[in-house]
Amino acid sequence: MIQRSAAVTRHAPTRKSAFILLPVVTRISDSTILARVRSELDIKNVFSSTLQDYREDTWLDDFGYKVNYNADYLLDMAFTQNGLAAYPDTHEKHILISLRDGKLVKAADVFDVTKLEALAALAGGALQIELAKLRAENLADVRDNDERQALTDAYSNLKFERENLDEFSVGQTEITFLYDAGFPPCDQGA
Repeated sequence: MIQRSAAVTRHAPTRKSAFILLPVVTRISDSTILARVRSELDIKNVFSSTLQDYREDTWLDDFGYKVNYNADYLLDMAFTQNGLAAYPDTHEKHILISLRDGKLVKAADVFDVTKLEALAALAGGALQIELAKLRAENLADVRDNDERQALTDAYSNLKFERENLDEFSVGQTEITFLYDAGFPPCDQGA
């Protein structure tokens, strides 16, 4: 929990604190690798903000993480921060680290580099199938022609390309490619 000063919260008196949950990595015997892992997971490297930044601004409500996978010398984590300014906002960041060397894992580290274009095309095809379903579902409720066109344009501009391959999550039996469409988060409460 961080506490904010009265000077910071004078215009937002209900925003005096924020909950922050940070990972603590241990059990890596090589001190150099342990330092690299800890550095990659440092709060500044996740969302480019420090604890001091969060104390000096009232936006943040909570910051946390989830361990998706921790085996086979791989540590897969998802970080989330939620905050409030004019509107509620959520940011997510995924990190996959090799516990053999403490470095971020990229597609070229895992997959045959001569087949990355084909892999991107395969993932891109899966994305387009999913987008076609979402487009049909969402357009069914839209009657306004301008809104229909804007929705159609938003979906048609989404392409999965080779550079998107570096964002993937490892699970017990699967690898999931992550793709941020850049859409604002949905209001689950409405």
